[in-house]
Amino acid sequence: MNFRFQNLLGAPYRGGNAVVSEDSLLLSPVGNRVSATDLLRSQTLTLPFEASSNVARVAASPDGAFLLAVDDASRALFVNLRRRAVLHRMAFKGPVTAVRFSPDGALIAVGVGKLLQIWRSPGFRKEFFPFHLERTFPDCAAAITALDWSPDSAYLLAGSKDLTVRLFPLKRSKRSLSKAFLFLGHREPIVGAFFATEKKTGRVHRVYTISRDGAIFTWNLDQSRDFDDSKGSISDPPSPGTPEQRPSRVNPDDDFMELDNSNRKRKISSETVDAEESETPLHRAKWELQKKDFFMQSPAKLTACDYHRELDMVVVGFSNGVFGLYQMPDFVCIHLLSISREKITTAVFNKLGNWLTFGCAKLGQLLVWEWRSESYVLKQQGHYFDVNCIAYSPDSQLLATGADDNKVKVWTVSSGFCFITFSEHTNAVTALHFMANNHCLLSASLDGLSSGEVICAGTLDSFEIYVWSMKTGRLLDVLSGHSGPVHGLMFSPTNAILASSSWDKTVRLWDVFDGKGAVETFPHTHDVLTVAYRPDGKQLACSTLDGLIHFWDPLDGLLMYTIEGRRDIAGGRLMTDRRSAAKSSFGKYFTTLCYSADGSYILAGGNSKYICMYDVADQVLLRRFQITRNLSLDGVLDFLNSKKMTDAGPIDLIDDENSDVDDGVDQQTRGNLGQDLPGSVPNRGRPIARTKCLKIAPTGRSWAAATTEGVLMYSIDESFVFDPTDLDLDVTPEKVDEALAEASSRELYIPAISSSIPSKYHQRLIEAFADLLESCPHLEFILQWCQMLSEFLRSLDSPNTRESYVYT
Repeated sequence: MNFRFQNLLGAPYRGGNAVVSEDSLLLSPVGNRVSATDLLRSQTLTLPFEASSNVARVAASPDGAFLLAVDDASRALFVNLRRRAVLHRMAFKGPVTAVRFSPDGALIAVGVGKLLQIWRSPGFRKEFFPFHLERTFPDCAAAITALDWSPDSAYLLAGSKDLTVRLFPLKRSKRSLSKAFLFLGHREPIVGAFFATEKKTGRVHRVYTISRDGAIFTWNLDQSRDFDDSKGSISDPPSPGTPEQRPSRVNPDDDFMELDNSNRKRKISSETVDAEESETPLHRAKWELQKKDFFMQSPAKLTACDYHRELDMVVVGFSNGVFGLYQMPDFVCIHLLSISREKITTAVFNKLGNWLTFGCAKLGQLLVWEWRSESYVLKQQGHYFDVNCIAYSPDSQLLATGADDNKVKVWTVSSGFCFITFSEHTNAVTALHFMANNHCLLSASLDGLSSGEVICAGTLDSFEIYVWSMKTGRLLDVLSGHSGPVHGLMFSPTNAILASSSWDKTVRLWDVFDGKGAVETFPHTHDVLTVAYRPDGKQLACSTLDGLIHFWDPLDGLLMYTIEGRRDIAGGRLMTDRRSAAKSSFGKYFTTLCYSADGSYILAGGNSKYICMYDVADQVLLRRFQITRNLSLDGVLDFLNSKKMTDAGPIDLIDDENSDVDDGVDQQTRGNLGQDLPGSVPNRGRPIARTKCLKIAPTGRSWAAATTEGVLMYSIDESFVFDPTDLDLDVTPEKVDEALAEASSRELYIPAISSSIPSKYHQRLIEAFADLLESCPHLEFILQWCQMLSEFLRSLDSPNTRESYVYT
């Protein structure tokens, strides 16, 4: 029962900014999780932690060791990427609109509304106060939208919605109060601001500022004249009638005064002030506007941009799906192509600058494109709406998904990539099934089409079951008898008996091949929602509207036992509920069931945030899985906050947001077709946490759940299994430390241990080292072990020597 979360399929990208770490690791937000895609190995893996709500901003450290993920509720997670573990958590006091690590990795710049905060980056060890606030710049008049560090981590560019870009010095100076330099002239909010450096010296000599209306300004540093230090920092020209300011009475050699956010003077010791620099600081130098360039994509707006400093190139994305690649400072267009008709929400370079990453939040599309060869490195797109049904292939290597967007996608379980998409259906896909030969996939849809020897499909309008021949494609039979919509169908694994569940409170068994019609009818007190056969065909399970699971003997037609799961699945209160979560269990029921390969346990899920695992023989709850903790979904909280109740109703139900989404994540209503009229969506279009389909892999080592956030993959965690080899009672960590302390030379550790390992464990040890070579960063250490083991095996004369050595 040691199942742990493994991966999330069906949603490569949901919004926010994507980053590329270590030149080949793509990190992209997926709901309240973060997905890591290895572009070289073509593998994607969702990190095993969850944020409290949808992740809006992510940033990776320059060495690729840490990840900072900030959600919509301004709660941050500081993650060790190599260990995939959350080290620290923190909550900011305002909405976070931008976040960036410094080039040296020691500082983190965070745009918290109008404030620019500089935080000290934590380390690997857990601390009581991991985040230390270094400085706060309250100069911006609107929310900060763009950040960029200078190569020496001494200056910071911040663009905001007040149409300005400010250049902040990180170090305090004796001569002035470190006032920021302003870059003016834009007519719309800033999307990006970047430093440009000289290739020979590496010094900053140019600044690029990009605004939402498609304008890019080039600012050059004027080094021909020195700025007068006695005047302090650059200030705005005085308005007419402004009295002349008195000279400062502060002695530069003494301690000086600085104003903090509370308008109180506080003394700054000269020990904390850096030494006077010989060169003129960038924020006190002379900057000149060299030229203005325009991308000319009106009426589309510029929504994403990035700059590569070594190549001096700019990539931009627009709201109409067009992206462009330009060589600066001459503004030469290299590529101008279209991805789709929807807004591009993220565009980023990799470290080398040869790959471009684009993301479209509305389509769930994530692309990695190599601009030199004009070829795709990665092209993934998830389902636009909720996944309705899933199916495993007989070898458990493939997983098929069908959704309300009329598409069927086939995914590779090991890599997490979709390699084919079928779009022949014209309505929502409701059922999928793999054939036994693993070369054929059947799909059913609400459009009336179905794409074994015999195919059966139930209808919702005529209450009948249709039987087709797959070889000829002709209709063989129509099974009538139900007086309500047919909601579930399943063939017996051992014989040609078809079980059907209907809303007429019955489960019927049909002999399809002999044409005898209904063989047996199992009555219930409530509507039957789904039906499932045990793999040996000797038991039948069905769920009803009152939250019960009934187990029948299909041979004798007897009710074996019943599980009352209404209280187990209860949990989560909707925004529109007038009852508490504990008293709203009457509306909780199971809509999908799935037996394990041996029939010992059964998985059940439905309109709840829980998936229940029951022991069939003892009818007890073994484990309960919570599919999500994302507060951006409805039905996750058990207790609602009474402070959010107003005279007009719950504040979460009041649509007070702007109609135009100009930045961040697109607020889209997934799974609510035809609900775009005012007042038609009672919960403002917030998706409800629920499970639509459950499937256990034929191998029994993993299972998948089609939920609101995508397809959740769970597998058995091997770390729970402890299998010691020749472990005695006297082998303890203390004994190991003593043996290491007594050893004279550490270079003799590996040869001594290699020679003392019994020969029957050599192959298992080499297999373990072979697995570590793919993921372990300590490559030299592993290779030393392999070398010593190979030399030791070569010297042996046992019959197992040749076999083990050939394996290496």
